[in-house]
Amino acid sequence: MITLRPRRTLGWNYGLALTALVVPLLAAELWLLDQPTAWPIVAATAAVLGVLIGLAWVAYRRARVSVSKYGIVERGFFGATTVIAARDVAGVLRLALYRPNSLDTTDELFVVCRGGRGRFRMRGRFWDEHTMSLVAQVLEVDETERTEPVTLAELRRSDPTLLYWFERRSLLG
Repeated sequence: MITLRPRRTLGWNYGLALTALVVPLLAAELWLLDQPTAWPIVAATAAVLGVLIGLAWVAYRRARVSVSKYGIVERGFFGATTVIAARDVAGVLRLALYRPNSLDTTDELFVVCRGGRGRFRMRGRFWDEHTMSLVAQVLEVDETERTEPVTLAELRRSDPTLLYWFERRSLLG
């Protein structure tokens, strides 16, 4: 069994962005209240934000995927555990997906069940290339790789069952 974890650089990247957002908000709150008695309100706000950030950090550190020849056990960011038996896996599909409004692509990995539905997904923003390449090897299933990058709209037309429910519908109609 191999335990895979998301990129560790994500914590720093999102943490720095969150700090750049929270500090000015606290400063604006302090400035808007502009009273000597405002410190407890700002301190309470900072404490609540600190607890929320701490909980998010713990959830991020606990997220993992365990892959073995018997299947996949995923513990997601929100704590939900998903189990996929190896007997249900038909194969692994790898492709490059264009980012919205960009020519940049991200690698995507889909574990496809025997019914053709996507049962598990790894996005290149969260998982590195080496980690994604281990999945098919450990599961001992065939890996299909599409050579041409696709847009989300193209993937929605060709393989809608691979996508999450909210990606299956376009806001444009």
